[in-house]
Amino acid sequence: MTAPSTFGLSSEARNLHWLLSNLVEEVPGIQSVAVVSSDGLLLLSSDPGRNAEAKEALEAKRTGPRGSAADLATIVSGIGSLTIGAAKLMDSGPVKHTMVAMEEGSLFVMSISDGSLLGVHGSADCDMSVVAYHMALFVGRAGHVLTPELRSELRKSLEDATTGSA
Repeated sequence: MTAPSTFGLSSEARNLHWLLSNLVEEVPGIQSVAVVSSDGLLLLSSDPGRNAEAKEALEAKRTGPRGSAADLATIVSGIGSLTIGAAKLMDSGPVKHTMVAMEEGSLFVMSISDGSLLGVHGSADCDMSVVAYHMALFVGRAGHVLTPELRSELRKSLEDATTGSA
C-alpha cells in the first residue's frame, strides 16, 4: 500500500486514513480497499498511486489498471445501487453488507453512513469472517465522523493527490 500524504488534513481525515491503513495492513488477504460516497465518488483508497494510472489510462482511451481503487469504487457503487434497489423491491429494510465469492477472490461491500460504502477486494485465500469483522470495526469507528464536510475534504485531497497538486 502506498501511504497517502495526510499533510494539511483535519484530524478526522487523518484518523480515517490511519484506520484504512490499519485495515489493509492488519488483515491478511486484503488486496484493495475503497470508501465511496453515496453518489459514487471515491473518498479514500488503499492504493492512491494507482488512481493516477487509472486517470491517465482513461484520458488515453485505454482501460484502467485492473484492481485499482478507482475500479473498485466503480464496482462498489454499482453493487451498492443494485442491492439497495433489491432491498426496496423486497421491502426488506436497508442493506447492511454484501459479499461476492469468486473463484479467484472475494468482494465485500458494507454500508457506512448516509449511503457511503466500504468496499474490500480480498484474495481467494482470505478468511471472509475476519475481513467482515474488521470491516465492521472500521464502519463502527468511521461512520459517525463521515460528515458531509469530511467527505468533501477527503474528495478534494484525493483529487489533489491524483492531479499532483498540493
